[in-house]
Amino acid sequence: MEAMRYLDNVVTLMLDESRCVGCGMCTQVCPHGVLAMAERTVRIVDRDGCMECGACANNCPTEALAVTPGVGCASYIIQSWIKGKENASCGGSGCC
Repeated sequence: MEAMRYLDNVVTLMLDESRCVGCGMCTQVCPHGVLAMAERTVRIVDRDGCMECGACANNCPTEALAVTPGVGCASYIIQSWIKGKENASCGGSGCC
């Protein structure tokens, strides 16, 4: 999704290709099309489109994906204002 941008070059999305089993779950749950399947494994195709919602990492059965919330996750940002950073989280029912 090239039109949606937050801040360039700050996304914490990490992919360990050696752990990817090619299930494609992450590509189905990513709301911004950041990931795509290529030759039986996932690839990051639009890193700066990632809003760090954590949906890909939360749905990866092999933990091949990791995201540290903060820059783009609206739920995390709002929670950090209200609860403080140490009590904020990204994932579950509060996020994507």
